[in-house]
Amino acid sequence: MKAVFGLGNPGRKYALTRHNVGFSVIDLYRKAHRMRRPGRIQHKCIVYRHGDLLLGKPMTFMNLSGQAVAGVLRKHGIPPSDALIIYDDLDLPTGRIKILAAGGPGTHKGMKSVVQSLGTDAIPRLKIGVDVEGRQVRGEDFVLKPFTKDEWIRVLPALERSAEAIEAFVESDIQSVMTHFNRRDEAGC
Repeated sequence: MKAVFGLGNPGRKYALTRHNVGFSVIDLYRKAHRMRRPGRIQHKCIVYRHGDLLLGKPMTFMNLSGQAVAGVLRKHGIPPSDALIIYDDLDLPTGRIKILAAGGPGTHKGMKSVVQSLGTDAIPRLKIGVDVEGRQVRGEDFVLKPFTKDEWIRVLPALERSAEAIEAFVESDIQSVMTHFNRRDEAGC
C-alpha cells in the first residue's frame, strides 16, 4: 500500500490559492479515476481509498500537516518511503514540477511539519512551482492568493503532470518516477 498527501489549507477561502496546489492534484486524480465515494476523516485528514492507494488531504492547516500525515501512515502501517507529499514551492517557476526522494523541507512550513512529525526527511515529495518573476509580495502572503488567469495556463498542465506522477508512483519506485518526470519537465514537455 502507498499513500499520497496533497498539502493545503481547508476551507473555501483557500480553495484555489497557490498554497493549495496539493489539494488540487488530489482532486484532479480523484476526478480522472472517477472516485465518487466521500473520504473518511482519519487523524485530522480526509482519506480516500483507491485500491492499494490512500489519498490524503490534511485538515490541520498547512503548518500542522505533519500531524495528519504521520497519524494516517501509522494507522495503515505505511513507511514514509511509500508516501508522496505534494506541495507548492516558491523556488520553482510557476508551472514546473520537481520530484525528490528525500531532502530538507526548505522554507515550506507544511513540509517542515511533515519532516518533524515523521522524524525523517527520507520521504518522497513532488513540488509544484508557484513563483512569479518580479513578485512584490512576501512569500507567505503570495501563496495565500489565487492564481491569475495567465498563471492558470501554466499551472494546469503541472497539476495534470502531477496527477500522472501519482499513477507512476503507485506502479513503480520513486527513482523511476523522478527520472521520467524530472527529465520531462526540464525539457518543457
